[in-house]
Amino acid sequence: MSVKGIGNDLLDQGRIARVIEKHGERFSQRILTPQELAIWAQRGYSVNYLAKRFAAKEAIAKALGTGIAKGVGFQQMRIHSDELGKPLVELSGAALARVVALGGEKVMLSLSDEGEMILAFAVLC
Repeated sequence: MSVKGIGNDLLDQGRIARVIEKHGERFSQRILTPQELAIWAQRGYSVNYLAKRFAAKEAIAKALGTGIAKGVGFQQMRIHSDELGKPLVELSGAALARVVALGGEKVMLSLSDEGEMILAFAVLC
């Protein structure tokens, strides 16, 4: 399995906190899928949770070579975890079509945080 694309995103959680203050639920509903919104609510509307999903989706979009454009949107990417906490990626719509067009099979994702900073790294294989 060869690498078809890579992407990363570095984000200050404070930026997301400010966007939430300004735009409220509109922002979270734009970024998170319905399943992610439910988990976010269970976690007490954690800024960290939302920031990690935002950074992850930006990194994935970069790995696809499109960014959030050309039909690829936040709602076409779902981030969840396996039983050990490893992040998993589910794609649909134009995001999935782009993976297929590039000859990819899956997106691997790594998420890290230190203090207020979030790092997401995505590899399309």
